Amino acid sequence: MSIANFPSRQIGDYVITAVSDGYLSASLTLLSNIDPDDASAMQIAAGAHPPDAVHINGYLVRGRGRTVLIDAGAGGFKQWGGRLPAALAEAGVDPAAIDTVLLTHAHPDHVGGLLDADGHARFANAALIVNDREVAFWQDDGHLSRAAERARGNFLLARQVFDVYRPQLRTIREGEVLPGIFAMPLPGHSAGHTGYRFESGAQSLLVWGDVVHFPRIQIARPQVSIAFDHDPALSAATRARLLDVAATEGLCIAGMHLGEAGFAHIQKEGRDFVLVDAC
Repeated sequence: MSIANFPSRQIGDYVITAVSDGYLSASLTLLSNIDPDDASAMQIAAGAHPPDAVHINGYLVRGRGRTVLIDAGAGGFKQWGGRLPAALAEAGVDPAAIDTVLLTHAHPDHVGGLLDADGHARFANAALIVNDREVAFWQDDGHLSRAAERARGNFLLARQVFDVYRPQLRTIREGEVLPGIFAMPLPGHSAGHTGYRFESGAQSLLVWGDVVHFPRIQIARPQVSIAFDHDPALSAATRARLLDVAATEGLCIAGMHLGEAGFAHIQKEGRDFVLVDAC
C-alpha cells in the first residue's frame, strides 16, 4: 500500500497524512455535562458502533526534506491502539526515517507508541519536541504523589518516554517550531496541551490534538468535557473558542480522535457548530 491510500492534505510544501493507531474504549460515563444515555444516543445516531469507541490518529508530515510524526498512538498501552507501526509500514515509512516527533501532549494514547516492546526508542533518529509545561507536569513528584491509582501508570509511562528520548528532547512553548509549522497552546486538556498549525499563503491546517474525544458529541455540545481533561472548565472554554475560530476562518482540522477520515471542517449553523467530514 502506498501513502496515496491514506487520508492526506497538502498545505504548501507539506503533505499531512492521517495514520491510524486503532481504537481505545472510553465509557460515556466519563463525560460531564451530558447524560450518558443521551451521549450514547448521539453516538449511535452518528453511526458509532460501539458508542464508546474512540479512534486514535497520528499524523505523518513530509516535505521540505523532512519526515515528521505528530503523536505516536498508544502502542498497545492498556491494550489500546498499537496499529501505528503497521500503518507506517503500509505507507512505506521506515521508523528510522522520521527525523522529528511533535507531541501534542503526553497522555498514554499519544506517547505509548514512542517505545518499542523492549522500552527502547521506536524513532531513534527523531528529535522529540514537546511543550515545556507538559514535561514539567509529568516529572513533578508532587503531582505523581497526588495522582489517583489509575493515573500513576500514565505518569510512569510519560517519564519513561522523556528519559529514553532525553538526548534528543527539545522543549517549546509557542511559535514556529519547524519552517511553516507553528505550536499553538490549547490549554485545559493537559498542562501543556499544544496544537500545530500549518500556514502557507491562504492555506492553513490545524492539528488540534485532543480538543475532542467524541467529536459528534463535543462539537455539537462544546460544554461536554471528559474525565481525562486536566481542567475540564478550561478545556471546554478552549474548545468553544477554537470551534468559533475554525468555523470563522474555514480552517481544515486534524485531530487525534476525529476518526479514520482524519480531517474535517467546522461549520456554524445558527448558534450551533457542526462537523463536516471533508476539508
